[in-house]
Amino acid sequence: MGGSYLLAHGLGTPVTDATTTVEVTERGTYRVWVRAKDWVPEHHPGRFTVAVDGTVLPVEFGADGRDWHWQDAGTVELESGSVQITLTDLTGFDGRCDAIYLTTGDDVPPEGAGPESRAWRRRLRGLPESPVDGGSFDVVVAGGGVTGSAAALAAARLGLTVALVQNRPVLGGNASVEIGITPRGVTGPLVKELAARSDDGDLHALRLLEGQPTVTVFLEHQVYGAGLDGDRITSIDARAARTGRETRLTGSIFIDCTGTAILGLLTGASTMFGQESRAEYGEPLAPEERVETHHGNTVFFRTHESDHPAPFPDVPWAVEVAKDYANLGGQLQRPGADNGPGPVAGAARNPDPSIRRRMLFPASHFWEYGQDLDPYTEAERIRDHLLRAIYGTFSNVKNLEPETHANLALDWVAHVPAQGEFRRYRGDLVLTENDIREHRSFPDAVAMNSGAFCLHYPGHEKYDFRLKDWKWDERDHEPFAVPFRCLYSADIANLMMAGKHISVTHVAGSVTKFMGNGAQHAIATAAAAKVCLVHDTTPRGIYENHLDELQRTIAAITHPDQRT
Repeated sequence: MGGSYLLAHGLGTPVTDATTTVEVTERGTYRVWVRAKDWVPEHHPGRFTVAVDGTVLPVEFGADGRDWHWQDAGTVELESGSVQITLTDLTGFDGRCDAIYLTTGDDVPPEGAGPESRAWRRRLRGLPESPVDGGSFDVVVAGGGVTGSAAALAAARLGLTVALVQNRPVLGGNASVEIGITPRGVTGPLVKELAARSDDGDLHALRLLEGQPTVTVFLEHQVYGAGLDGDRITSIDARAARTGRETRLTGSIFIDCTGTAILGLLTGASTMFGQESRAEYGEPLAPEERVETHHGNTVFFRTHESDHPAPFPDVPWAVEVAKDYANLGGQLQRPGADNGPGPVAGAARNPDPSIRRRMLFPASHFWEYGQDLDPYTEAERIRDHLLRAIYGTFSNVKNLEPETHANLALDWVAHVPAQGEFRRYRGDLVLTENDIREHRSFPDAVAMNSGAFCLHYPGHEKYDFRLKDWKWDERDHEPFAVPFRCLYSADIANLMMAGKHISVTHVAGSVTKFMGNGAQHAIATAAAAKVCLVHDTTPRGIYENHLDELQRTIAAITHPDQRT
């Protein structure tokens, strides 16, 4: 319904009951509606039951072959007072419940997450009809990955008031403890501060930002709306995932660090998607003809050897996706250490010698899916397909060599996918592969990036969750410049961007996308926000009139020991 939902992510072992207590104001007969989903309709692996004050309703949810919908669970007799609701997981395999509704009437709850449904939910929850005022800020940063955290910290150190809006309960995005990739590309002191990890793998980013008196962090808030005055953003609206409470944040400058170009989609800014043809920009690595696919998402996982036998349920619904694949390489060994090896079984022990050596490297991103799907509307489907691939592969390894892998257990499987490629903004300049290879000199260079062109090629002939090929083109190993004109929208006057969705081609974006590189864009946009406010101008106005000041401000952030 536009908020969060409960997920019984037990890796094959039913999770502990979920319970809550509600207050019933009047005695009566209540009809119970449960919003659930059967995520593999042919097999129903995500089944659960609901009990009201100890009475188990006569329905197994997640077992009716349907996508998200309200399911009639019958009626219960309730006295006034406190009533306990209990959800019991039956499988350990990702049963999910979005909402429960009790009513003495004959009304049927509205479906979906549209305006009618959200208004209905607000009314029943006693929430305001309009977003509440969350404050006014010099800079509003959307997205709390490494890039967004860097933008917020840099802006705060320049004396600006900052709102940082993140849709997860932790900061770090693909580097967070929920996913765990190490930032690559150019890092530097500020990124190393943010990306340092605690013993539990969590980043130091939140602690650092909470120590800044001018920063307000909005965790678990999804941006869903934006206010415009002509070609300027005036505010954004964000919804708290757990409560549905909506907040409006007003700002002078907006920086999109989501990786999804969400502010561009909400404001109608020009964006690019897919893979440009070779003819469009003359890029050697581009395909001959335009391709609408993009880099997919990845789910990370880890196995371990237990000190006792570790049985695993039969999962025909997962093997259906994995087929006979039996190689658990490409593991996240711990947050910050991916591409780890893993157990193999059967024919996977003797790989086909015709396969190129780099394809045998246990790269975590070989587990990838969704390249042909819409990452905005089908993210759950993409994540679920990868879960099935991992569960099925794990089952294959154990069943092919039961004695060898009797104690093998799933240690951790992420329920949040590592994001792949989304839309990219169009700025006043589109950076290309040739600009990077030739180290083109730009008068408005504001960030140095490094790394290889990292291109993923889907279409494995047998396993659709595996890449067919992968190109890692290290060029000349030298860093390259990113111009400021790639970091602001061509259409929205006070909107800048940093990270994987800056104004680049698909090929160029395969290297600028690295999180360390995105943080350098973020630092530049934070400095630009400062210059914009000092001179009451726009990012384009900075390019036209204040480049020297922008570059000096960036240098002061990135090399604080050299300030004069």
